[in-house]
Amino acid sequence: MEQLFIESFESPVGHIQISATAEAISSILFVEAPSVEQSPSPLTQKAIEELQDFFRGGRTEFTLQLEPQGTAFEKQVWQELTSIPFGATCSYLDIARRLNNLGAIRAVGRANGANPIAIVIPCHRVIGSDGSLTGYGGGLWRKRWLLDHEARVAGSVLF
Repeated sequence: MEQLFIESFESPVGHIQISATAEAISSILFVEAPSVEQSPSPLTQKAIEELQDFFRGGRTEFTLQLEPQGTAFEKQVWQELTSIPFGATCSYLDIARRLNNLGAIRAVGRANGANPIAIVIPCHRVIGSDGSLTGYGGGLWRKRWLLDHEARVAGSVLF
């Protein structure tokens, strides 16, 4: 079994826990409290540095090697999420269209909700077709904060 490295840090949107193998980031999650057992690695350190730079407004793209665990469909959705530009949003319907599968809107929503790599795979950029904020695993207040932050940094207005 491959060793898993775990490291947590405090961000403007609460505690974030990063898990990684020796090769890639496997999860970035919002947690109530940091994990008692911390086992840092060069990858978890790099992820923290890039996320802190993002929160300071100095980073709009990430360079991390990612390896989220999920179904083939979930991975396809998560890949599409990475194409949503910083400071922009799209709807679940937009993602289903990009996948050439209009019947998959609900499945896109479920895959979006199952995203194990918050912020870097930007599921927070997906909103309702009517422009409303929809569910977010990290809580709607975090989604609003992240969208407002990106809009400020990008010099755009989302809402």
